[in-house]
Amino acid sequence: MFKTPVSALILIHTSDLQVLILERTDKAGFWQSVTGSVEGDETPYQTAVREVREETGLNALEYNFQDWHASNVYEIYPHWRYRYAPGVVENTEHLFGLCLPSTMPVQLAPNEHTHYEWVDWREAAQRVFSWTNVDALKRLGEMHQLTL
Repeated sequence: MFKTPVSALILIHTSDLQVLILERTDKAGFWQSVTGSVEGDETPYQTAVREVREETGLNALEYNFQDWHASNVYEIYPHWRYRYAPGVVENTEHLFGLCLPSTMPVQLAPNEHTHYEWVDWREAAQRVFSWTNVDALKRLGEMHQLTL
């Protein structure tokens, strides 16, 4: 079964903009926010809630979870295109934020991530590998009237 080329990216952060980043199991040194593809007839919102649970063990709906009503379209990396139907080369990624009262331990999905760190949002923007993740971090800073 092919993946749907629609996904959610969720920036998990605190009010002082400490951001959770996760290191991928399939690409050592590749850090990212929580992200994942829509499954079945899910909405991007439902996908975001599910992915937060799967990748961190947190229930997004117990905290300040926000649909940012923004998205980015990006080219799927060639080495991951086999996951999609033939000819699919672009993905639409919807952005969400999850503000926690403080940094906290999370339960990683071992098949997806090996490590996590809480870092300042500016450091996160330097370490994440995708431009859409950097864009989401810039949006977070702008919401708090800060710049990179």
